[in-house]
Amino acid sequence: MNAMTKVSTTERYARAVETSKRVRWKVEEDVIRGRRFDTAHKFLPDGLVLADAFTTLSASEKRYVSQIQGRTYANIFGLVERFINAKVLELSHDHWFGDQVALEALVRFSDEELKHQALFRRIDAMIGDVLPKGYRFDIDPNGVARAVLGKSTWAVLGLTLDIELFTQLHYRQSIDPDTELSELFKDVFLFHWKEESQHAILDELEWVRHDAELTAEQRDRAVDEFIELVAAVDGILQSQAKADTAYFATTCGRTIGEDEARAIEAAFLKSYRWQYIHSGAQHPQFGKVLTSLISEQQGRRIQAALATLH
Repeated sequence: MNAMTKVSTTERYARAVETSKRVRWKVEEDVIRGRRFDTAHKFLPDGLVLADAFTTLSASEKRYVSQIQGRTYANIFGLVERFINAKVLELSHDHWFGDQVALEALVRFSDEELKHQALFRRIDAMIGDVLPKGYRFDIDPNGVARAVLGKSTWAVLGLTLDIELFTQLHYRQSIDPDTELSELFKDVFLFHWKEESQHAILDELEWVRHDAELTAEQRDRAVDEFIELVAAVDGILQSQAKADTAYFATTCGRTIGEDEARAIEAAFLKSYRWQYIHSGAQHPQFGKVLTSLISEQQGRRIQAALATLH
């Protein structure tokens, strides 16, 4: 790394620190503000729910789907931020006796991820107060974190950047004018985005820094591990799509036949794959960073793997 590049990189860490200080928020005082969820409103916007995919449902049933997906959104983020935080703390070790600005940026990143986990635990409980009993999210965040962290740092950082970038799209979706969208959930998107947009910058910096230390063989193995992580995420989404379909069918107030249940499950899975995989993988910045690190052949392997999830 030449001197000019090092200065530029340090400046990017410094800007992340300054932004972190400026946008700092608190769960109760800034996001919740004494409010409750109202089931008269959608919790996630149609562009994330992919409401048109639920072709057999009425408008009110699609609203209910958005509320179920809102609860799953809180649980998925509580899950992924568990392993992201652990990896960030691990990466901070590299800066202990080096760039103290980078160290501060990662320490702040970790602190904010802990806060985000607390936010989403709160959101899960609040939605549980207004929706029918019986919702299930049986995936253990600690078990997932241990499995993810068993993969290479390169692969984990690739998945993490994908996740941090799709929160930006989710925020943009939520600010579209929609009188039926929950103002409280809009604020969840807003405040989450304020900090995650800085996290994406740090993910990129750390990914590029780590990549520079790898041999070609190590990077090639890491590409395979990234593909394995995406497949593991998809397995989680398939499981939750099945669980959320069963919950919808038993609580929606009418009988759902087998054929319709299969269609609803397919729509849930399509929604979740868009929300948690494709919306990040298709982000221009993700493509830019990824292609700068890998070969064309490695890129084709990743694209082929993603294509199987459509």
